[in-house]
Amino acid sequence: MIRCPGCGNPSMYVSSNLFRPFCSARCKNSDFGAWASESYSVDADKPLPDPDVDPETGPQPG
Repeated sequence: MIRCPGCGNPSMYVSSNLFRPFCSARCKNSDFGAWASESYSVDADKPLPDPDVDPETGPQPG
């Protein structure tokens, strides 16, 4: 038994549970909906500058 990441109720983590690690289709679909609508995010640092691009003149043709 594990805790369902959706509602916190006990969930059986076995191959017969088609919704694992969730306890039900409702919890699984709710989580997928949040993912699909981009409700989940991870903070990230600003990307490092590209060493091949001059910050004043921009990218140069090939």
